[in-house]
Amino acid sequence: MTQYIVRRLLLSVPVIFGILFVTFALARIIPGDPCKAILGEKATQEVCERFYREHGLDRPIYEQFVAYVRDFFRGDLGDSLRYGRPVLVIIIERLPVTIELSLAALFIAIMVGIPLGLISAIRQNSAIDLFTMFLANIGVSMPVYWLGLLLAYTFALLLKGTPLWLPPAGRLSAALTATPFYEVWGWTVEPETVRFYVYNFFSNMYILNSILTREWDVLKDALRHLILPAGALSTIPMAIIARMTRSSMLEVLRQDYIRAARAKGLRTPVVILKHAFRNALIPVVTIIGLQVGLLFSGAVLTETIFSFAGVGSMLYEAITARDYPVVQGFTVIIAIIYVFANLAVDILYVFIDPRIRLE
Repeated sequence: MTQYIVRRLLLSVPVIFGILFVTFALARIIPGDPCKAILGEKATQEVCERFYREHGLDRPIYEQFVAYVRDFFRGDLGDSLRYGRPVLVIIIERLPVTIELSLAALFIAIMVGIPLGLISAIRQNSAIDLFTMFLANIGVSMPVYWLGLLLAYTFALLLKGTPLWLPPAGRLSAALTATPFYEVWGWTVEPETVRFYVYNFFSNMYILNSILTREWDVLKDALRHLILPAGALSTIPMAIIARMTRSSMLEVLRQDYIRAARAKGLRTPVVILKHAFRNALIPVVTIIGLQVGLLFSGAVLTETIFSFAGVGSMLYEAITARDYPVVQGFTVIIAIIYVFANLAVDILYVFIDPRIRLE
């Protein structure tokens, strides 16, 4: 087991290096001049040359890449060209928002997608199956930005004044404030220290923070603000998970050992959940792992629509401003999360299928 995990970690190293190269190259390919984008179109040639020298953009491109890789493995992602702040600090502030949104969307997708896929497989070719797969096809085809605007229009405008009204933007109502858990607990934390940034990382997840501080009004309000963006973001992975669950279950239900279990007189729930579902899980777990990266990339549009100050909205602003360090930093972090999500899926295989453990 340990050797399996170590081998997978070692295989991730060249992947991360490739991510660094591609991210660095794509950031430089983006059309536009960072000096003009940040300082304005009226910036003179002398001002831009000084801007390039200050940020190391006047050096040859290969020197910039070597310095970027060296600093990355030291834990330094550089400073934002636009804000002059360390990119790592900006990530600590913004990443918890996207993690909270993506986990909520993934939870909805799993809790709805898997049962729908199971029902469709059990009732193959029935009206329920056709209707469920029809909804799944619509979910896969529906753009997140269009669905997000539709949900905001429906629940924030059409249903205004009703119990079904939901806030269309932001993370909390203006009258509420989320107090960091370490302040409520009376912990003394020195600013600008590693502990300070770690505590702020977790306190920026309002759902977790409100549970730790027992601020139930903040928890209720944060959940209400999370429903629309998480619902919009979950539609595509939900549809994909439902279709994959159905396909995998249909394949397993045709196996001889399932027929043998039925012939022995086992009850249908036992056959479906204990014998069939576990053996159908590997493709489903694989597709769930792939959806983690898609959720983070899809959050770019969702956060912009619903005014969530997360990775997506910050990445959009950085691309617009040609802020190379921020674009590179956020893209690399998302890609690394994607890599480790797939690593977690590979480890889950060992627990789902004993044959992998024996290999």
